[in-house]
Amino acid sequence: MSISGDSPRGMKVSISEDALTVELRDGRVISTPLVWYPRLESASAEERSTWEWIGSGTGIHWPLLDEDLSIAGMLAGSPSVEFDRGAAHA
Repeated sequence: MSISGDSPRGMKVSISEDALTVELRDGRVISTPLVWYPRLESASAEERSTWEWIGSGTGIHWPLLDEDLSIAGMLAGSPSVEFDRGAAHA
């Protein structure tokens, strides 16, 4: 799959107790509930702070957690698969 030059790209990531927030290169700011990403929600501060851009900013990778999130998925409002499974059994 090729990534278009028009794909939204991140430039800054911050994680609070409640949300994952990404500032995009085009000036938008997106924020999603941390509960959507169980691995991040249950991670230590060190694990959360150890991340890197993937795809020239089209995604975020947390190597200590084996977690990958795409900016496009965040914009689409897509929680992680683990969240979906948990919600389906609630």
